[in-house]
Amino acid sequence: MLDSILTTAEGTGITLTTAGLIGCSAASVLLGLAIAFCYMVCTERYSKSFVITLAVLPILVQSVIMLVNGNLGVGIAVMGAFSLVRFRSMQGTAKEIGAVFFAMAIGLATGMGYVAYAIMFTVVVALMFIVLSRTGFGEKKEVLKQLKVTIPENLNYMGLFDDIFDKFANSVKLEKVKTTNLGSMFELTYALSLKDMSLEKEMIDEIRTRNGNLTITCGQVSHGNEEL
Repeated sequence: MLDSILTTAEGTGITLTTAGLIGCSAASVLLGLAIAFCYMVCTERYSKSFVITLAVLPILVQSVIMLVNGNLGVGIAVMGAFSLVRFRSMQGTAKEIGAVFFAMAIGLATGMGYVAYAIMFTVVVALMFIVLSRTGFGEKKEVLKQLKVTIPENLNYMGLFDDIFDKFANSVKLEKVKTTNLGSMFELTYALSLKDMSLEKEMIDEIRTRNGNLTITCGQVSHGNEEL
């Protein structure tokens, strides 16, 4: 059932036939579209160009594998050369990189003629993507906020807002200190978990009275840690 649909001869690699080529190509196109659809279902924000890339990637990898006559070592080496485009593009998130490897794995399978295996592999991995994305698996129970506070250079930022944080936050961590405005001010970046989200404004108002009503920014913690 999971055997290759392409004829093989020992020492000569795969032998392409019209029926085999059409079957593998059709499987690559359909499974590529399935992967792209799965990614759209599992991701709230995505770009059209990336979704199209996921849909096309399996048949591209399949074509490379077939061109090198089924030699996986040579095929992977050739595809590795295309990884150079990574240095001309922005780094992707962990989910994006996982989706790219997913599409490449399907292309490798169809390129060797293992269509039934590729279909089974797509179904299993796609279901895992959808189920794990729609459930609370891996999510932190507490909501972290990122707070940026600007203070004059004459204030000692160590422990400056401790009493306010004790009142409104369960936990707080000073992550970064940066000078700004030609060194005349400090920008403090905190990661904190609030006791009550409805008291966020009250906390900011108390901080404003202490930092001289300078700029305060409060928002969600950046998801840069999702990048690989």
